[in-house]
Amino acid sequence: MRKKKIRFSALVLCVAFLLGAVFWGGVRPACVVWAEEDGETQEPDFRLYAQSAVLMDAETGRILYEKNGYDPRPMASTTKIMTCILALENGNPEDIYTVSSYAASMPKVKLGAVAGEEYRMGDLLYSLMLESHNDAAVVIAEGVAGSAEAFAEKMNQKAVEIGAEHTHFITPNGLDAEDEAGIHATTAADLARILRYCIVESPKREEFLNITRTASYSFRDVKETRSHSVTNRNSFLTMMEGALTGKTGFTGKAGYCYVGALSRDGKTYIVALLACGWPNNKNYKWKDTMALMNYGLEAYEYRGIYDGGNFAGRIGVTGGKEEEVSLVQEGEVGALMREDETARVVWWQEGALPAPVTAGQVVGETRVYLGDTCLAELPIKTAGSVEARTLTDCLDEIFACFFLRNPEV
Repeated sequence: MRKKKIRFSALVLCVAFLLGAVFWGGVRPACVVWAEEDGETQEPDFRLYAQSAVLMDAETGRILYEKNGYDPRPMASTTKIMTCILALENGNPEDIYTVSSYAASMPKVKLGAVAGEEYRMGDLLYSLMLESHNDAAVVIAEGVAGSAEAFAEKMNQKAVEIGAEHTHFITPNGLDAEDEAGIHATTAADLARILRYCIVESPKREEFLNITRTASYSFRDVKETRSHSVTNRNSFLTMMEGALTGKTGFTGKAGYCYVGALSRDGKTYIVALLACGWPNNKNYKWKDTMALMNYGLEAYEYRGIYDGGNFAGRIGVTGGKEEEVSLVQEGEVGALMREDETARVVWWQEGALPAPVTAGQVVGETRVYLGDTCLAELPIKTAGSVEARTLTDCLDEIFACFFLRNPEV
């Protein structure tokens, strides 16, 4: 009799434990994290004229080289890349804009538009980007947002969205200005990010490139009383094979500025320069731009870093009809890298999963870094499903195990 009581007590404990596993999912361990550290790299020693400079990989947004790249400085007419992309995204090239007296009062460089004249927005964009006309910028800003001040608000909102956190816009043309929030300024890093948005991320990137790569353009006002011809002042377009786009700028406070992009041999680079000399040194910006572009072309090659298809793993399941489920991951990660660079791979994964488990359930993530730049975030998912054990399943297992193995009970 005592022997039967002991066995019955053991049976009760087994039932309680298994029911707990079924209905409470057991104890769920903390997530597990692994990391592979990256190695140290040696930065090149450039002798640039620009007080601030950045070389960026346009595909990933990773900054490959910077000189005071995070110092805010006036950026002059490089501002107009933001004006152009906002106009393309918020307006229509066929929209008709009227020149205000305020727009007509802008200083040179200017189209010479007269108050009351009407122009197609699409034509004004060529005036803006090829000849860098200050009055065209204001006409566009007023046409898109109602006023230059309202347009500046849109510029600042877009800067935040892009991640240009140290940029402050006051004017649509880049003339030196100051308000209660500070001066009209950006950083070389932010300026590169803005151009990257224009040529990589914006839904209007093709239109932006078509305008800024045009050599010359002619147009008339809506009433066809006056005609205008504009010529592209971006000399970099003819300096290097693969030159994509760019915008010059100059004011007394900003000095010569430039932001431009080049694509060659499967590599796309962006260079941003601020305070790159003052008169009579307007060619310093071309020397710095070509030096940085050539460095990117020579020092960096595309390398595969991580292949998610090689991921293989399993994860435990509590309270399920199966004790484990396989894991899968998709995606490949590669980037432009120097020979002395190594990537850093960090990943985390749940310690166990409570049933039921569905196929495609995210249970972890792999992140691939180069320096401080996260190149990719690849989810780790379950390859299949696992049903939860029911009370009936649990009791069947208990009785099958207990009575078949202990027939004397």
